[in-house]
Amino acid sequence: MKKDKVEKMLSVKIEQGEHVSPVLPKDVKNYLIDIDGTICDDIPNEEPDRMETAELYPDALKTLNKWYDQGHIICFFTSRTEDHREVTEIWLKKYGFKYHSMLMDKPRGGNYHWVDNHLVKATRYKGKFTDLVDKQVTIQVFED
Repeated sequence: MKKDKVEKMLSVKIEQGEHVSPVLPKDVKNYLIDIDGTICDDIPNEEPDRMETAELYPDALKTLNKWYDQGHIICFFTSRTEDHREVTEIWLKKYGFKYHSMLMDKPRGGNYHWVDNHLVKATRYKGKFTDLVDKQVTIQVFED
């Protein structure tokens, strides 16, 4: 999906004279994708010289580019620091990843629990990218 089409979907919305957060169409997902250990070798920030030679996970490339081509938004959300942006962009381009944006400086350490006023779904990467499947699980939520 072209960046201008994404920007249009996420443009300023005004309802009853007030700005409101944009909401994507139900058929468009906004994927936040980790990098290290998810689309390539797990490279710690303390070893940035390894980032340019990280081993690609081919199923990640195939799946993410397919999602991009289907019209979903791809944003890489990484614990790599802003100092690592250039080497990361070069690596992504080298392998042909299609994406819309990249957020650096995600908190390190895992065990994430995201609190948001929008619907959030999480999928833990366990070594293989595939199409997503429906599965019933138990999650923690706020008491009504």
